[in-house]
Amino acid sequence: MRTALVYHEEMTAARLLWDDPECEIERPERLTAAVERLQQGGLEQRCLRLAAREASEAELGLVHSPEYVSLVRGTQALSTEELQALSGQYDAVYFHPSTFHCARLAAGAALQLVDAVLTGTAHNGLALVRPPGHHSQRAAANGFCVFNNVAIAARHAQQRHDVRRILIVDWDIHHGQGIQYIFEDDPSVLYFSWHRYEHGRFWPSLRESDADAVGLGPGRGFTVNLPWNQVGMGNADYMAAFLHVLLPVAFEFDPELVLISAGFDSAIGDPEMQATPECFAHLTRLLQVLAGGRLCAVLEGGYHLESLSQSVCMVVKALLGDPAPPLSGPMVPRHSALESIQSVRAAQAPHWTSLGQQGSTPTLSLSACSPEKRPSPVSPGGPKCQAAEAQPSAVLSSLLDQLSATPPVRTAVALTAPAAVPVLPPDVLRQEGSAPQEETQAWARLHEALTQDTAFAALGKVLRLLNGILEGQVSSGIATTPAAAPTLEVALRQGLSHGAQRVFCVALGQLDRPPDLADDGRTLWLNIRGKEAAARSTFHMSVPLPGTTGGFLSCILALVLPLAYGFQPDLVLLALGPAHGLQDPQAALLAALLRGPAGGRVLVLVGQGSARHLVGVLARVLHGEPPPSLGPFSMASPDDLQALAHLRGQLEAPWEMLRVAAPSGVP
Repeated sequence: MRTALVYHEEMTAARLLWDDPECEIERPERLTAAVERLQQGGLEQRCLRLAAREASEAELGLVHSPEYVSLVRGTQALSTEELQALSGQYDAVYFHPSTFHCARLAAGAALQLVDAVLTGTAHNGLALVRPPGHHSQRAAANGFCVFNNVAIAARHAQQRHDVRRILIVDWDIHHGQGIQYIFEDDPSVLYFSWHRYEHGRFWPSLRESDADAVGLGPGRGFTVNLPWNQVGMGNADYMAAFLHVLLPVAFEFDPELVLISAGFDSAIGDPEMQATPECFAHLTRLLQVLAGGRLCAVLEGGYHLESLSQSVCMVVKALLGDPAPPLSGPMVPRHSALESIQSVRAAQAPHWTSLGQQGSTPTLSLSACSPEKRPSPVSPGGPKCQAAEAQPSAVLSSLLDQLSATPPVRTAVALTAPAAVPVLPPDVLRQEGSAPQEETQAWARLHEALTQDTAFAALGKVLRLLNGILEGQVSSGIATTPAAAPTLEVALRQGLSHGAQRVFCVALGQLDRPPDLADDGRTLWLNIRGKEAAARSTFHMSVPLPGTTGGFLSCILALVLPLAYGFQPDLVLLALGPAHGLQDPQAALLAALLRGPAGGRVLVLVGQGSARHLVGVLARVLHGEPPPSLGPFSMASPDDLQALAHLRGQLEAPWEMLRVAAPSGVP
């Protein structure tokens, strides 16, 4: 995998030449701070460096009128007084004699990145640019933006590379109305934006920024606006928006290219928001499972230099395939965020099968639920209070060590029959050794099946691999075993006894939860098998394996990942037992997505009888490569939807990340 980094120091030339409190935050240091942090973390050196080129005027004309391009070209010869007068004709814009050159470099950087990704020179990448672009319109600068970099890149991808479906994800805190206007009647471009809206009171204060603005004509349903009507949105709110709105629609749309309008004024440090930099690594990882991993991020806003630079680093780490650090803070979406999610799902349901099939579910009683027993990673006091008290300087300083921290081995494989293994990525470690004989013997006494020669040898390798993960020497691993059920139990108990506070176990096939396992909140056990959806307790549930791509995606996005992120585990165990029923692309997608919740600490156990090339597929996704496509989207069956809705209805009270609507009667 190669990650491109596109940048040119000459984009720092434009700066504000007069006093303007509104515009002074868009300054050259935004780029230099980000580049310096990338260099300090050793991330720039790991990327394919590309120097930005200027976009031609013909390329600018893919989006902008000739008259507007000519006007901006003319700013090169204007005096300071003339520049200030021209700037005053637009909303929150300043011009400088270097603006035309910088803006052409910014657009050209986006084009260069798209070319690199679509020609295979790079697999993904980031363009560090200024001025930003997503507010710019066909014939008008707006909101610091001169040329619409991402929109130009999208049109270029369509015309030069014949890309038929493009997803644009705009996570800047301001609505990118410029992109929306350009593509609002175009069904080949799906535009998603979340943004501060506050019922129309927050800039740009447009009626068309609300959830019911879904596009025009043939483009209806291809504009997805998620307006935040209160401040303070954080990690849980952003993850809920992705899991319950963006990703279901994106999988159904099936893009061939993903473009990110990567604005980091939606992070802590910029006023009123609480999302931490590592959240953007998780968002990036979620998007990398789309379009075969062809992803291009282009910088938009972000004005708190430390928050901006750390967020940029987190995105680059994710693009490079590094595991994302665990999310901090309580994973409980705010009531206002759930109201926004509910409104956008309702507005989009007529246009997308994946949303129309999944309404909000009534909350059912679950007498065995006891959420107060769940160990909390945060101190008492209530999630809303904690989110409000988060201080940017303290949060950001605590993340510095994580910017360059990566386990020495990203992925290791322990095999019982190495000769039967397909080719693995060159950096994947083939583990040959085993745990000490005494340790293996002690654990093997739990089950007679583990004393058999092949199972015993496999257990020793599993224990050594798991110890490496728990000790931080290995990020993730895959092990084969002829005795999946007892080996899974040993791995679970070993994890809990060697430092893991919470273990999320996803068991597929004929693998039952150990009957004597304590229901103390340290283990969350999910069986995906059989025909019955049932919640045995808050921490033990089962759901049938859906039979269609739509059903499988609903299960993962609406159940598995919300549970995983809500539980905030230290370790994920994914076990593919006898008759697990997963196709290789499904297993790969599940493994790739489960890298996120526990900071990349995933152990996959593959039982005897699984196709041998499955190990190679899993090794590649755990190593950071995108999973193979699931194939054409097909609707979930009524039975699968009913089973999922029934289970979610039972679990929404203790597991609030499952919610897709604000509970009634709650302020």
